Amino acid sequence: MKFGKYLTEKERPEWSGKYVDYGALKDLIKDACKEEEEKGMRGGSYSPRLTSLTVLRSENKRDTAEEKFFQKLEEEVDKIGRFTFDMVEDLRGRLYSLQRRVEGRTEADLNNVSLSDELLKEAKSIGDEFLHLEKYVNLNYMGFHKILKKHDKQLPHSPCRQFYISHLHNQPWVQGSYADLLVTLGKVYAEIRGDVVESQPVDTSSVEVRSSTKYWISMADVSKVKHLVLPHLPVYQFDENEYTGDSQLVNSVYLDNSSLEVYHRRLMENPKTTVVRLSWYGSQEPMDVHVQRKVLSKDDILGMVGTDRVMHPMEVDEFILPPDMIVSFIEGELEVKDAVEYWKKKQLYSDTNLESKSALFEEIKKTVDSKQLKPVLRSQYMRTYFQIPFDPTVQIKLDTNITLMKENPEDGQNCISAGRWFRDPSLPVHRTEVTRFPHAVLDLRLALAKGQETPSWVQDLVMSGMLDEVNGFSKHLHGITTLFPDVVQSVPYWVDRESVRASMLSSAPDSSQDMAPSARDVFAKKEKPRRGTGESGLREPLLDDEDREEEPRREQKRYKTPAFIDWWFSKPPMQNRPKIPGHVENKMEPKTYFANERTFLSWLHMALTMGSIATAMIGISTDDAKSSSMLIAMILLPAAILMCFYSVIVYYWRSSAILHQKELYYDDRRGPLALTCVIVSCLTGILLLGLYELFEELKNTHQAERNGSPHEW
Repeated sequence: MKFGKYLTEKERPEWSGKYVDYGALKDLIKDACKEEEEKGMRGGSYSPRLTSLTVLRSENKRDTAEEKFFQKLEEEVDKIGRFTFDMVEDLRGRLYSLQRRVEGRTEADLNNVSLSDELLKEAKSIGDEFLHLEKYVNLNYMGFHKILKKHDKQLPHSPCRQFYISHLHNQPWVQGSYADLLVTLGKVYAEIRGDVVESQPVDTSSVEVRSSTKYWISMADVSKVKHLVLPHLPVYQFDENEYTGDSQLVNSVYLDNSSLEVYHRRLMENPKTTVVRLSWYGSQEPMDVHVQRKVLSKDDILGMVGTDRVMHPMEVDEFILPPDMIVSFIEGELEVKDAVEYWKKKQLYSDTNLESKSALFEEIKKTVDSKQLKPVLRSQYMRTYFQIPFDPTVQIKLDTNITLMKENPEDGQNCISAGRWFRDPSLPVHRTEVTRFPHAVLDLRLALAKGQETPSWVQDLVMSGMLDEVNGFSKHLHGITTLFPDVVQSVPYWVDRESVRASMLSSAPDSSQDMAPSARDVFAKKEKPRRGTGESGLREPLLDDEDREEEPRREQKRYKTPAFIDWWFSKPPMQNRPKIPGHVENKMEPKTYFANERTFLSWLHMALTMGSIATAMIGISTDDAKSSSMLIAMILLPAAILMCFYSVIVYYWRSSAILHQKELYYDDRRGPLALTCVIVSCLTGILLLGLYELFEELKNTHQAERNGSPHEW
């Protein structure tokens, strides 16, 4: 579809005329091309490099079509910026007015259901309007990208896309963060709901089911997901001074040794795997460093391999140290008494907690020393918390702008040798030293008591189509896999997903010769992209529309599922399975494909048996019994052929579902029942035919006896 037509279909009618005038810009490009053809300047333009202050030049007051294009382009950018600013101010005014109404309610108003519904409706309207505005910005942003690309293609002698895109990125309507609107909207929802905020953590002794499920979210859907969560959970801010809008900047430095032992143990899901990291919060220089330890327990392993048990969130133990103590702690020179003295001075922990923190200090110090752990990888991201304070029933962590970076430069001293525990910010970062994850990551955590069901809104969120479950995803594992391909011996399963391929290739070394064979497969797609893996829209729900447009049309048509199969396998009881948080899906192992093949061969074996019997009956039938044998064979043969065709269809359907990692029931609930009915009908027909012949034989015998002539059976 042409983008001009796409823009017309997607634009909001009441905002008509406020969108980028894509058609006018396109016409100006055509006019510029015609001017070049008329002047014979298709091969390039000439402009004198020298001038004279005493020679009068002829004035050319008529702007060229290309100059008009740039003037029009700047006008359109300003138009979009003004409209976006006006709409944001209008939404901000409506939101603050609603907030005053909610906070000014009397005791009688709190019990007024109609008033609460009216306030909720207004809050939802503001959220919906914000989503419309974001869609408006994205459509225009894409429009500018498209028209600049078309300009450079039609006028290759004067490319401008690279320069103007940088100019576009600095526009307030592109760079501006309006997350404060969502924070205020969340507070309004909480006031309307009447959330009871506990003053201390809730007793969780009755909690029996704890689960942690991670999802990838396309960046285009982040605001939509927030809009679905806010009516039920507010944005939880630990310290408003450290937050930018609704999110907080988080930095974590992971420790490992030269052989990446921690990475491999965690990837292989070895129990008691210990992950040590150094974290700090906020955009300023670290004041307090959280030394954290995560231990992979047996329950985590059971959940990650896909048993019936849910995946438990890894517990994090931590203590705080000042930045100037971190290097000596990693080197094993810091004593526990120095840490205790600091904790007492800052009054960080009570006397009852000092003993446990001291023991934790010694355990982590021993782990760092025995495994020779050093800073290896840093993860940096903006984190948004959604939670009712001190209520662990439903917690959501949403990480965006995820950046993963090598802590040690490739062509310089490592951190510890330089007397630092994190990378020097003044050092340049090479392309192969950093990778930017293309999606947001949502961590959904539930703590349910016995008999308590998952909230319905959580089910609706999971089934909204915007969340792509990636069981066991870890920023740590992904960063090591991408940035250390010459060291890793195995990689996590999600690196083969097409939606992350481009970001991984952008950080790959220029030559693959220096890469280990086990890691080369991750980046081999750069040389020869895979084909025949199915329609990208089905396999990669996180690829945006622009990415899908690049897919060859012939491949999409080739792997299109027939309408009958879609109908047969999409109706109850074979519709898509509802995703229930707390239950972890199995990874697609090779044995899954083999099991599908065994089932297919079992069906073919049964069909072959029936067909062989029917064929044998035709071959050995005598003239006396040829009619009955032929009838029985004609009943069995169609049933055998039907089984063959149906087994092929089911095999194709299951193979496609496994390949695309679709979330649905893989057991065929209709086929066996329908086929049983067919076989029972065939056997019933054979039985009736046999009974008919038996009665005819008895009748003939009885008639022969009455006539006095013997009859042979």
